Amino acid sequence: MNDLAPLLTPEGRALLDEVRGTDPAQELAVATRLRREHPAELVSAALGQARLRQRAVAKFGAEDAERMFFTPNGVEQSTRASVATYRAERFRALGIRSVADLCCGIGGDAIAFARAGIRVLAVDRDPLTAAVARENADALGLAGLIEVREADVTEVDTAPYDAVFVDPARRGGRGRIFDPEAYSPPLSWAVQTALKAPRAALKIAPGIPHEAVPAEAEAEWISDGGDVKEAVLWFGTEPGAVRATLLPGPRTLLGRGLPDPQVRPVGRYLYEPDGAVIRAHLVAEVAESLNGGLIDPTIAYITADEQHATPYATAYEITDQLPFNLKKLKALLRERQVGTLTVKKRGSAVEPEELRRKVKPQGPGAATVFLTRVAGGPTLVVGGPARAAGMGGGAGWGGSGGGGPPWGPGGA
Repeated sequence: MNDLAPLLTPEGRALLDEVRGTDPAQELAVATRLRREHPAELVSAALGQARLRQRAVAKFGAEDAERMFFTPNGVEQSTRASVATYRAERFRALGIRSVADLCCGIGGDAIAFARAGIRVLAVDRDPLTAAVARENADALGLAGLIEVREADVTEVDTAPYDAVFVDPARRGGRGRIFDPEAYSPPLSWAVQTALKAPRAALKIAPGIPHEAVPAEAEAEWISDGGDVKEAVLWFGTEPGAVRATLLPGPRTLLGRGLPDPQVRPVGRYLYEPDGAVIRAHLVAEVAESLNGGLIDPTIAYITADEQHATPYATAYEITDQLPFNLKKLKALLRERQVGTLTVKKRGSAVEPEELRRKVKPQGPGAATVFLTRVAGGPTLVVGGPARAAGMGGGAGWGGSGGGGPPWGPGGA
């Protein structure tokens, strides 16, 4: 879709309503029928928009997605609504009442700002993207709080606004861009713009090296439902601070500059830190709260002898540890009648699907296998999700205590 205007006509809007929720398998038949009464290009645009709306539900929810307009890049690159809402609430808590949203895309962040009661100038240089953002503000009843401007963000005067938010393009013709200076606009420009504002936030890729974070910035890594979504550089808050924020919640872990945890033998429990915790280099803070250590100096798995409740890591109860040996693992899983096998890897060259194919799990039980390193050696650690702390029971080391392994026949 290169022109939004035809879809905004009465005929276009009626067609959008008619093709809403079209099953992709039925698209050809629907298109053939509709082209008897409508221009072919309009039918194609409506069906294309219907597909984009279906994809956008995961980020925006069905109610908003069915009213909004999208571009392919807009769906791919826009901020998930839950993350945008969290950020907007943090802006509001900082006393911000107006923000210049630079590189606004289709308006996902602008919508969240406006719903938080913040007045927004939303800027994008692409004419179609700006038109979509403008229509989305209107479709959601937020046009009074969002001004959309088609312009080069480097030429926008941000002085009248309480804060600046910049979401530079991090994708090019060849896919993701990993060099911050290859962002559009470059990160250095965004930082200089942020330093001139009373407050600012820059959305960046979560893989940014910590050494690339400016000394004046606070760095925050955000995950939603366990998936790392983005990193944000905050200016005008706590320079040098590092935090990991987990959604829903939010739950925020602040860095305290702790040294790396000590390495120790695998205990009864293995903890897998949330991705935002790992990206923020805050594994030590979680390990301290668990009275745990690392299984290897290069691996972000924490082990402990006791179970502790934490929102920042997932706990697994461990029953077996063996040097990497597929024949022994296959025999162990056959003995335990494991048919549902979850495979996790960290520090191993073996792919989970390859392992699952070779051990051929069969049976009513379930288990989790960690392909990893322990004290430098390739290791298989076997266990299952730990019961909620305080429930008692569970398997002892080696599956010999507490009534047997939790994944065995009839187990949890």
